[in-house]
Amino acid sequence: MGTPVEVVALMVSRVHAFEGRPDDGPLPDPEPVSRTEIEIRAELGIVGDRYYAQQVHRNAAITFIDAASLDDLARTLGLPEPPDPLLTRRNITLRGYPLDSLAVHRDSDGTRVAGRRFTLDSGTGPITFQANRPANPCAWMNTVLAPGAMMALRNHGGIRTTPLTSGTLRLGPAVFTVLD
Repeated sequence: MGTPVEVVALMVSRVHAFEGRPDDGPLPDPEPVSRTEIEIRAELGIVGDRYYAQQVHRNAAITFIDAASLDDLARTLGLPEPPDPLLTRRNITLRGYPLDSLAVHRDSDGTRVAGRRFTLDSGTGPITFQANRPANPCAWMNTVLAPGAMMALRNHGGIRTTPLTSGTLRLGPAVFTVLD
């Protein structure tokens, strides 16, 4: 049985905006990055994204972030409202499940725990993902979100995943199911 969630934001970018020094600011996107729907291909990523079909990013082809992390960031830093999730450059922003708990991590005794598999279904059929490592925040977060954001998002910066099946995701209500 799955958990009801909401797909809050979908981001596809043909370019890597976080190049150079954070003080210089991000590179501009040649086209809007916000999407209402994305096409995902097994083992390849999001069609049209900068990491699509890049072997070096196979285990980090699609990034997710929990919208609750941005709510917490706003409270922690005293921001008037949570930042736009697209500024994090994570591909998929979900509300309703603690995503960071799915990534590869170390147990309390130091044992490495493998990332979990999960599905996300926004109404067009479930897509299966393998959670790999955390999407650790970098110094760019201090520039694009707010000073102190990098530390505030530590352990809550999202997860890097590999899509195991293909399909379409849309903004709005969805069902999230952890498989193992």
